[in-house]
Amino acid sequence: MTIDRWQGSAKGRNRAVRHGGIVYTVATAPGADIRTQTRAALAAIDANLADAGSDKTCLLSVQIFLADLSQKAAMDEVWNDWLGPDWRNWPQRACVGAPLAGDTLVEIVVTAAAKH
Repeated sequence: MTIDRWQGSAKGRNRAVRHGGIVYTVATAPGADIRTQTRAALAAIDANLADAGSDKTCLLSVQIFLADLSQKAAMDEVWNDWLGPDWRNWPQRACVGAPLAGDTLVEIVVTAAAKH
């Protein structure tokens, strides 16, 4: 059994983990508003997926946690722009309200297929 891990700066978790052809990653990012944080978190997810041999066209499932559900429409604008119009690349997705730490407005958890 091989488990590959990509270390990040947060103590107690890795940026990405790959096992059995599946990549798991999570991201938050600083920023003054939900759009800025979402853009930065998605950029981190792009980098994490690339490091682990995947990309956003291989998304399987995504969970998005929002500190304030009234911000969902603004987050969705950034999400939909990042994801693109091709529905064949869209994952299953859940979006829920959650008390997030500090100034974090959005946390995105991704499961994707590895490309190799």
